[in-house]
Amino acid sequence: MLQTWRWFGPTDALSIDDLMQAGVRGVVSALHHIPPGDTWLPQQISQRQTDIAHMSNGSLSGLTWDVVESLPVSEDIKRKTGDWKRHVANYCESLSNLRAAGIEVVCYNFMPVLDWTRTDLAYPLANGATCMRFDYIDFAVFDLHILKRAQAAAEFPEDIIQAATKRFAQMSEERKKELLDNIVCGLPGAAESLSIEGVRESLAVYNTISADQLRANLIDFLSEVAPHAQMLGMRLCCHPDDPPIPLLGLPRIMSTQSDYQTILAAVDVPSNGVTLCSGSLGARNDNNLPQMMKQLGDRVHFLHLRNVKRETDGLFGSFHEAEHLGGDTDMVALIAAILEEERRRKVVGRADASIPFRPDHGQNILDDHKRKSQPGYPAIGRLKGLAELRGIEAALSHKALESGL
Repeated sequence: MLQTWRWFGPTDALSIDDLMQAGVRGVVSALHHIPPGDTWLPQQISQRQTDIAHMSNGSLSGLTWDVVESLPVSEDIKRKTGDWKRHVANYCESLSNLRAAGIEVVCYNFMPVLDWTRTDLAYPLANGATCMRFDYIDFAVFDLHILKRAQAAAEFPEDIIQAATKRFAQMSEERKKELLDNIVCGLPGAAESLSIEGVRESLAVYNTISADQLRANLIDFLSEVAPHAQMLGMRLCCHPDDPPIPLLGLPRIMSTQSDYQTILAAVDVPSNGVTLCSGSLGARNDNNLPQMMKQLGDRVHFLHLRNVKRETDGLFGSFHEAEHLGGDTDMVALIAAILEEERRRKVVGRADASIPFRPDHGQNILDDHKRKSQPGYPAIGRLKGLAELRGIEAALSHKALESGL
């Protein structure tokens, strides 16, 4: 397992020096300032590699840019409208430029409008930590009473509608504004702020696009870019929906093992693969992450290891970001499945036997409360998660297990 860390570039609250002290072996990054659909140019890629390769005193870090997360897919491509053909051509050109720079793994997602959705970005826990949370009732408040989406009432259970109506009546104007800001924080780039009308406009362009149509558009996109990536010797890996359920009337097509198997079979080349995110997929109680790793492992090119605690018994409901070993996913069993897949790859001589992973998200603890970081990306909380994941890997890989001691 290749230990990596997500770094948002020179504007990140953490420096390359900090990553060195964390002891990671690789970096996950992206050129977030380049608009979706535009080409990533060689000099732009090279500059990010240079940033990663040097510490603040100018000495070499020894770190490399191992995974792109993400090379974004434009909304035009997702809808097959406007400049989508040019954007696909630019995507292929960006892949060529990345491969020329030595980068082989590219993560992307096919979620319409929002990259992720949470109602709370700093939800307080009993031990004083804070975390990101999705409150299903608060989300219904937003959809039914703030956004006032016409079809919303038909998409929520009656008990959730009643609870949301009661909560909205008691909600302060400050919380209503916070709820809007938190939800639109999941827009690509995470820096854009939309008004209610702006959200409505963004959603309206998907009114006529069903899940089947969006899936067909993804297959058409991959039919163009995956063979190109295969020819280059690259690996593409699609991130699951976050959360993995339809929201705001938007279609969702990458939420279950079946969803992935459909896409992998439709464009059946090794480069077309999976970002197995245990947190996103773990928000549904019908997703068994160790089993998914066993079934999809041959095409898992990248791993996001985090945990969530589901707060309800149904297929989907409220959840919060848990400690990496404290949520509903059996992280020990998942890592055991990952290590088994890596052993299988070594036996058959695959060059990608070591699968890159990063500690995804984390709770804000200790001095994290004093720092300003991207939501879900605290320094100490992620470092704690990385330490726990390292411990599991070290224990499961120890020679004492092989000798039966």
